[in-house]
Amino acid sequence: MSSFDDRQKGFESKFAHDAELAFRAEARRNRRLGLWAAGLMGRSAPEAGQYADALLATALSENGSGRVFERVSADLQGQADPQMIRAKMESLLAEAWQELRGG
Repeated sequence: MSSFDDRQKGFESKFAHDAELAFRAEARRNRRLGLWAAGLMGRSAPEAGQYADALLATALSENGSGRVFERVSADLQGQADPQMIRAKMESLLAEAWQELRGG
C-alpha cells in the first residue's frame, strides 16, 4: 500500500470519527434541551424525559437542528423567545463537545 493510500485511509477514518462525535454532541444537546424546555413548561420528571426522547426522535427523523429549534420554539411560545432558545442550544452544544473531548 502506498503512502497516498495510507493517508487517504487516515482521512476517511478521521472524517468518520468526527461525524460520529458531531452526531453524539447534537444528540446530547437535544436531550438536554428537551429537559430544559420541559422544565420551563412545568412538566414532571417522567414527562420531561418523554419530551426529551420525542425531541431526539424529531431530530433523527426530520431536518435535524432546524426542526428541533422550531418544535421547542412552538412549545415554549410565550415562555422563551427564539434568541433565548438559540443561546441555550449553543451553550448546551458547547458543553456536549467539551464532555466528548474529555474536558
